[in-house]
Amino acid sequence: MLKNDSKINKTTASTKLLAKCTILAASLLTVLSPVHANNALPDTLKVCAAGNEMPYSNTQQQGFENEIAKVLAESMDIPVEFVWSDKAAIFLVTEHLLKNECDVVIGVDTDDPRVATSQPYYKSGYVFVYRADKNLDITDWDSADIQKLNRFVVVPGSPSEVMLREIGKYEGNFNYTKSLSGFKSPRNKYIRLEPSKLIGEVTSGNGDIAHLWAPEVARYVRDSSTPLEMVVAPEFGKLKNGEGIAQHYDQSVAVREDDKALLNAINKGLADAAPEINAILKKEGIPLL
Repeated sequence: MLKNDSKINKTTASTKLLAKCTILAASLLTVLSPVHANNALPDTLKVCAAGNEMPYSNTQQQGFENEIAKVLAESMDIPVEFVWSDKAAIFLVTEHLLKNECDVVIGVDTDDPRVATSQPYYKSGYVFVYRADKNLDITDWDSADIQKLNRFVVVPGSPSEVMLREIGKYEGNFNYTKSLSGFKSPRNKYIRLEPSKLIGEVTSGNGDIAHLWAPEVARYVRDSSTPLEMVVAPEFGKLKNGEGIAQHYDQSVAVREDDKALLNAINKGLADAAPEINAILKKEGIPLL
């Protein structure tokens, strides 16, 4: 009889303990959002961001990618935390995301092979920027007025440089391009050309025309006191061998390849926040394709 009573008492105690655990778990689920309740997702959206790389990001959170990160986090019902980097944004993936210092990078090319990327949340392209008072008619690299110009504001290593070679303007523009970086050598060091300075070259008349990535310069074209024309280049620059140089790119949010649950949540968050994200991009003056 004593053995049976002991067994009954243990069963009753286990049942009570299980009931308490069930109640506690249910209570936690009522106070946590779906994102928090899923153990595969972080408690905060840790976004690696450049501390001083406008117009994308800065520590004062004045960049348009800072705004997008906050809108995305809000749509996911999860707090945002910026992990600031003093390095250029091109190093955010290799130096921070892949080292687990953050979970997300805003604004990478869709299908970047180093990471898993979200569904694109916008698409933009390279643009020609020139002073309105020049009365140029330029829509692509084949436009006749292109050949009248001598100083092209471009970023070394970009599609713009490839097209300069194609139209026979690279050699004549070489020294001017070097002057934009103060003749610094790029050997073993990334040299970022400040977008506001590049647009300043056009407004001052020192540069005849710029061909640059629209999201990087749209803010400065928008705010210029000198009227400027900004014309989106065609999707591909045509080469004589029949190949095309891409000038339009989809932009996505990046996570590590194994963060599938987070990526799914981000895709849903981007879809829900699409109207707000588009409003941010349009306010910035970025042409959306």
